[in-house]
Amino acid sequence: MLAQTLHMPYSSHVDGFARERLPPPHLWPEFRFDLPELQYPERINCGVVLLDDAVREGHGDRVALYSDNGVLTYAQLLERSNRIANVLVKDMGVVPGNRVLLRGPNNPTLVACWLAVMKAGAIAVTTMPLLRAHELSVIAERARVDHALCDSRFAQELEHAAALSGQLNNIVYYEADRGGGRLEKMMNGQASTFDNVDTARDDVCLLAFTSGTTGTPKATMHFHRDVLAMRAVVADHLLETSPEDIYVGSPPLGFTFGLGALLVFPLGRRGASVLVEQPSGENLLSAVQRCRATALFTSPTAYRALLPLVSKFEISSLKRCISAGEALPKATSDAWHAATGIRIIDGIGATELIHIFISAKGEEIRPGTTGKPLPGYQACILDPEGLPLPPGKIGRLAIKGPTGCRYLDDARQRDYVYQGWNITGDLYSRDEAGYYRFEARADDMIISAGYNIAGPEVEAALLEHPAVKECAVVGVPDEARGQIVKAFVVLNDGNEGSAELAQTLKQFVKQNIAPYKYPRVIEFRTALPKTATGKLQRHALRVPPKS
Repeated sequence: MLAQTLHMPYSSHVDGFARERLPPPHLWPEFRFDLPELQYPERINCGVVLLDDAVREGHGDRVALYSDNGVLTYAQLLERSNRIANVLVKDMGVVPGNRVLLRGPNNPTLVACWLAVMKAGAIAVTTMPLLRAHELSVIAERARVDHALCDSRFAQELEHAAALSGQLNNIVYYEADRGGGRLEKMMNGQASTFDNVDTARDDVCLLAFTSGTTGTPKATMHFHRDVLAMRAVVADHLLETSPEDIYVGSPPLGFTFGLGALLVFPLGRRGASVLVEQPSGENLLSAVQRCRATALFTSPTAYRALLPLVSKFEISSLKRCISAGEALPKATSDAWHAATGIRIIDGIGATELIHIFISAKGEEIRPGTTGKPLPGYQACILDPEGLPLPPGKIGRLAIKGPTGCRYLDDARQRDYVYQGWNITGDLYSRDEAGYYRFEARADDMIISAGYNIAGPEVEAALLEHPAVKECAVVGVPDEARGQIVKAFVVLNDGNEGSAELAQTLKQFVKQNIAPYKYPRVIEFRTALPKTATGKLQRHALRVPPKS
């Protein structure tokens, strides 16, 4: 047995940081691998499956990526990823299990970097470009990240984060096809081939950060098999992805929604992806028209914003439109169908489960409902005591399947997993036909235009301003964005509430945390509602005043 252990190590990781910080197995959800396509060999590297295998199968000359700078074939993407992997290993000293932070907008270099991290057996920590120094520093500290590959346009906040955290001691910047950055120069000195690391299917390859209601980020830990499982379930069963497909969308690769939609699904089925650095409505529809995209991925808020624009573009190539990030209103679904003839595929996913697990397609879509569990997943609605509820009753949504929650060294693992089920924090109901309907969020998370915003994090930013004595942040309904962030602010003596001060506070928040988190409405109060023990009553602030 000892000899077998020495010659057949379970993990390829030299750096055991992530494996040592997995939750104890008894706190894991129940994982189910009922589908034949989910039976992966013990040794598998998802980057190799997505890219090397595509070239090996004869797809080298097929276009993999479209961008404003032209196209990249699978063979060209493989060469670029191999050179970056060599830089990681030979120049930066990355060993299997090291975390590598990636920072930049969606473009071919970011995709090549992510694939290189996989091939090198390291762990990708892909961050959104909008994140500020404080947020980046918390991520770097939590994940103990020393290595980073960063678009030079986003260097300032990362440099500040390095100073704040004491991490990120090895940052290499790239120019993303704009010229010769340091990474590009280092790549020129490396071979176009790479000796891929023979990773285990249960080696951690991805740390995806999500914010809880406390504002303290949680790192979800995903294995190589998890990346391939979302391809098998979502790309194959829901989207029926083929080599002829061309996918485009707005979600950044730092969201697992974007990672699947714009990297794993198209490459995994030898299709192509259109990468749009600034995904405004015009830019997205222009990309659909220019590249003849077959599928569009964005949020309900974005679909509403696209409605007045669709008649200006030739989008007849679209076969599917996919929505996630927030509940899709029936009115939006109907309006999009009327304008385009396409019924939006709604889906609920979670960073903890890597991608969508309930949805419906084609004639099975029922606007106003999310759909049914995808193949490989089970779902139920639980009451407060953890017992299954019958159809028509509202309760906590519970999920189990081939993916599930594993937080990096976080006590909140106990809150997310209950008796083998993943408890998503959503309140749902189920009808007699088995369709699941979103009712509300069960926690204090604000979901605005597809972004998850933790109220306490915004409160912490506001409290940094010298005029603010106390504050409370809640989500309030908004027709355009689903919810918006509203702040109730109590001022320090000597300050007076005004429109000018409200605008100052909004700008202050934008400068300190990601701009999309700022409070769009600020109401000044003389006091905030509290319990007898002094605990803030946010629920009282969500109730509209009586007329």
